[in-house]
Amino acid sequence: MYKASPKRKVILEKSKSVREKETRLNSNFFAKHLKRIYPIALQRSTSSSFSLSSISLSLSQNSTDSFATDSTSTLEQKISLALGLISSPRRRETYVPKSIPQQQELQLSQDLSSDEPKRCNWITKKSDEVYVMFHDQQWGVPVYDDNLLFEFLAMSGMLMDYNWTEILKRKELFREAFCEFDPNLVAKMGDKEITEIASNKSIMLQESRVRCIVDNAKCIIKVVKEFGSFNSFVWGFMDHKPIINKFKYSRNVPLRSPKAEIISKDMIKRGFRFVGPVIVHSFMQAAGLTIDHLVDCFRHEDCVSLAERPWRHI
Repeated sequence: MYKASPKRKVILEKSKSVREKETRLNSNFFAKHLKRIYPIALQRSTSSSFSLSSISLSLSQNSTDSFATDSTSTLEQKISLALGLISSPRRRETYVPKSIPQQQELQLSQDLSSDEPKRCNWITKKSDEVYVMFHDQQWGVPVYDDNLLFEFLAMSGMLMDYNWTEILKRKELFREAFCEFDPNLVAKMGDKEITEIASNKSIMLQESRVRCIVDNAKCIIKVVKEFGSFNSFVWGFMDHKPIINKFKYSRNVPLRSPKAEIISKDMIKRGFRFVGPVIVHSFMQAAGLTIDHLVDCFRHEDCVSLAERPWRHI
């Protein structure tokens, strides 16, 4: 049997000591940078362990460089290649993990980067900006101003011919035509003013609709004499407290309600026109008499807070 000389033994022991030291250093270096490497180009195995061969395979499969790693590459070379990929902007932009389909990756990226608040689900990406703003700023906010209540009542009546988006786009034209919805001024409009408004192609209201708004203004004048304000009349049906609903799904939000039917019947008796239960309920939703934002909508809590203020009806 071959026996090494004492001098040879010393050399072998020193060599072994150096290799063990290098292995420890490389292991620490690898652990230090492992967290940086994994999100870019390293796949976890089913046993949740990492191997040198798996790193090499992952890097070589995803590299566009002119060289590739092989089985003889040292650990330092593999780590150097991995860090090179991390520091390369081109690599970060183009890499997509094979375990995640590209379409899902894109959707995930959009979801993470989106700062949009959660809204009622009838507000979609295709919704017009004017409708989104109406939802975010006005719809469901309790209203106590006579002119604004009259405006919402008039616009709710227009829902028989148009949707909210079409109405809101012409809101400023309506305000100009109907004197900022001041009931006192609208009630005084005669045939000449009515015909002029109806013939305005930008406003797009039939003469019967214009006359309806004028007649409702006259009814509001009578209500003000009896109740002191249109606000007091409308909120009196609610005991000056809005109905706070907690609907989770849009299919639960009704088109009409028992309270809307009560208000509708009373208004019809007083001579109001185009105030059926569906229109009245739309009016109640817009003017915050009923809060119908879905519970997971960011505006639900906001409108509830406004409704619960002690000075709400003053």
